[in-house]
Amino acid sequence: ENLQKLNEQKGRIDQTWQLIHEDQLEARESEVEGLMAAPDFWSNQQRASALGREASEIKQELDTWKQIKQEVQEAIDYAELAEQEPEETKIEIRETLRKKLQTLEDRFSDLEFTVLLGETHDTSNAIVAVHAGAGGVDAQDWAEMLLRMLLRFCEKKGWEVKMIDTSRGGEAGIKSAMFEVHGRYAYGYLKSEHGVHRLVRQSPFNADALRQTSFALVEILPELSEAAQQEIEIPEKDLRIDVFRAGGKGGQGVNTTDSAVRIVHLPSKITVVCQNERSQLQNKATAMKVLRSKLAQKQMEELEREKAVLRGEFQSAEWGNQIRSYVLHPYKMVKDHRTNYEVSDPDAVLDGNVEGFMEAYLRARRS
Repeated sequence: ENLQKLNEQKGRIDQTWQLIHEDQLEARESEVEGLMAAPDFWSNQQRASALGREASEIKQELDTWKQIKQEVQEAIDYAELAEQEPEETKIEIRETLRKKLQTLEDRFSDLEFTVLLGETHDTSNAIVAVHAGAGGVDAQDWAEMLLRMLLRFCEKKGWEVKMIDTSRGGEAGIKSAMFEVHGRYAYGYLKSEHGVHRLVRQSPFNADALRQTSFALVEILPELSEAAQQEIEIPEKDLRIDVFRAGGKGGQGVNTTDSAVRIVHLPSKITVVCQNERSQLQNKATAMKVLRSKLAQKQMEELEREKAVLRGEFQSAEWGNQIRSYVLHPYKMVKDHRTNYEVSDPDAVLDGNVEGFMEAYLRARRS
């Protein structure tokens, strides 16, 4: 029985292995290694760091798949040899194989998840923004809770995070925040969080502890490659660029120069603010990168909307159409309205344990 299950698992692994395009991954690994060997590799520190991280992540992904294939084959060989052993020895071997099979199945389930990440930009870095909705200080506090949830998830994945802009609330929480996430599949994982998130709880800002409903919007954008950014041409006349003094907690150079940048794309009314870099030039470059990602995302959403209208599934992205509800009172539950996936431990979810929701969303999207 164990041998049959191991052979079935080997078949599933071999089948899934074809879907990750091993040849393309190995070709990209060789390409990146060639770029890293160039004499001027370290002339651009940011690009060098990104390429080094990409090479490491591709190698780790390939090694993990190769290792599980090898371990399954070794277990099959062991099971076939065990058939020749005496009956009393077989009982112990079968139990060992049963435990090994369970371990391999758990690991394969985790690896299989990455196969769901096959859409455009899924392997890209991500740009994440959180905005408080209507509801005053409660909504701003909720936006900060969501920001922490997303940062905790990124921390657990081992991804590098860089804040772009933060606008604090007057009494508590945040009005908005934006950050970059650098890591393989960052956009693929995080895109499931794009949309309106709804919180129901007893308000800590109300003397009567009344039940309060708050909303916050999460935006997830793919960070475009340098080549893709260059393809998006933005005429100078379409931009309004304002500079102002950066806010924040102070520090050398902060609050003493007009280094913060606000860029408004006049045709679309998209506004991007960046004030976390030390120089105006750096803030402008980051803001333009975010703007190009927003314009690319807008184009993708328009295509998706056209397809949805043709399928008769179109639904506008208004505040009422939240993707997920987090209920802390009078009962505890987090439910995703797109997939009906739900858990009864909101504290764990708000601590960054959101992978179940992401997998359910990706599986539903794939199907």
